[in-house]
Amino acid sequence: MLMKNIFSIIILILAVLSIFAAQYCLSDYALRTFINISIFIILAVSYNLINGVTGQFSLEPNGFVAVGAYITALLLLDIEAKQDQFSLLDPHPFILSFHTDSFFIALLAGGFGALALSLILSFAVFRVRGDYLAIVTLGFGIIIKLIALNFAAFTNGVQGLNEIPKPNNFLYIVGIITIISVILILNIIYSKYGRAMKAVRDDEDAALAMGINTFRIKTLAFGTSAFLEGVAGGLLACYITSVTPEQFDFLFTFQLLIIIVLGGLGSTTGAIIGAILVIGGSEWLRFLDEPMSIFGYETKGLPGLRMLVFSIILILVMLFARRGIFGDKELSDIIFKRFKK
Repeated sequence: MLMKNIFSIIILILAVLSIFAAQYCLSDYALRTFINISIFIILAVSYNLINGVTGQFSLEPNGFVAVGAYITALLLLDIEAKQDQFSLLDPHPFILSFHTDSFFIALLAGGFGALALSLILSFAVFRVRGDYLAIVTLGFGIIIKLIALNFAAFTNGVQGLNEIPKPNNFLYIVGIITIISVILILNIIYSKYGRAMKAVRDDEDAALAMGINTFRIKTLAFGTSAFLEGVAGGLLACYITSVTPEQFDFLFTFQLLIIIVLGGLGSTTGAIIGAILVIGGSEWLRFLDEPMSIFGYETKGLPGLRMLVFSIILILVMLFARRGIFGDKELSDIIFKRFKK
């Protein structure tokens, strides 16, 4: 236990140092990629809690991320900015009164908005299991997107919201929130609630027979996941300074699903590594879309080649690691298991 605590402290120190080093060692492009990866780490570890740890095949993240992004954006934009941007319909009076100068209040409001919605949704969602649960949560994401498209007085419809203020020291804010999110998720997983979540994942009927309140456990995982997804949505809105309904279609959820399956369902370490590989890897392969010189032969740019190569790499990885890179293990479990041998 002592060695594991020391190992955790070393990882935490390295994570903090990497955030400060990124500011001085990375180019602007690499820094933007670093921030994007950090936001997706929050999304991946939170999505892994409900899908990988609790075993509930939920396809809802795009909906909660959109809720967090819109609430944060609407709170940060002042009255003049909303009146200038809303061109389809005049902004609703409630939207005009919906403002704060505090970035953290806006971010927390986005998280709590998603949390409140998840608690309401859980009564309907957890009446079904398996594939039916996936269909219900998929429908929720579609409904949120349609609301964003059609309630233009609140969301500005298809044009979305632009010029969303981004706070100073955004890198440090994202980095700290990412570390807090990972620590929070790991503490939940290693608590009695985490063990109950795994029991629900392995055999829900047996967990119910042992006296575990499965609805409460699933709602806890669902709500925690939704809160962090809402916070990440607010960070994403500020990072790209715009929010549109098209950003949050099913492909967004599908991308997160790839990340946690690639890393290993149930593994927080896997979710982190998956986010780095998928988001960082797709950016690193961007040169494939550009014209190249191969042994003196000049090739034209082939838009889409990057995603083709990236997809092939993902298929090969999954063929050789069918339970994901880490399976359901954490990095510390693997390292200390080797020491015991």
